[in-house]
Amino acid sequence: MNKMKNNTDHFEVLRKIKSKPNSSQRELAKDLGFSLGKLNYCLKALHSKGLVKIKNFKRKEKKISYIKRYILTPKGIDFRINLTIQFMKRKMKEYDELKLEI
Repeated sequence: MNKMKNNTDHFEVLRKIKSKPNSSQRELAKDLGFSLGKLNYCLKALHSKGLVKIKNFKRKEKKISYIKRYILTPKGIDFRINLTIQFMKRKMKEYDELKLEI
């Protein structure tokens, strides 16, 4: 069950990065309803799996400040697609089971 929860969280993060690639960590966490720590944990896991690239960009007005940007890798795109397919199969199975009950 824990793996499925992680996959769901990872899917949501990948989906959000795809739809809002210029979001900050705080914005992503807020949009997803995650704590900043949880999002950071997910991003590190996705990065270590090679699903997300993390790039630092210097802010022009403050040389010591950085903005992080998150980019889906081709492997990350494939992973997101596979999770979507698994989700759809699971929902179709649930639908068929409910249909039989009725």
